[in-house]
Amino acid sequence: MHGDSVLQDIKTLLNGREESDLAAIERTLTDGYAKALSIEAERWRIERRIGEVASALGRGDVAANTQEIVALAQRLEAADGDLVALRDLLASLRGRADAARAGAARAATA
Repeated sequence: MHGDSVLQDIKTLLNGREESDLAAIERTLTDGYAKALSIEAERWRIERRIGEVASALGRGDVAANTQEIVALAQRLEAADGDLVALRDLLASLRGRADAARAGAARAATA
């Protein structure tokens, strides 16, 4: 997955101690959401290109168009997998953020 540094940052925070820095968690969540939007935009571009190539299938080089559709479908499948994995990690990190916020609130009232 492109943006592996975001994934690594999320995994590092999830594997770290329970009292992770809330600012670091929130910054990483923001980066992760931005990455998810980027993947969704790429998916949209791939889907649009599949439609363009499919509409031209009857014209031009059918074999080349078919190969391009296959390659685009593989890219779309990879992007879907990346997005699912990223969303799962973000959900876990959101849980960590909620726990950190609750801990900060308890500490503030103590």
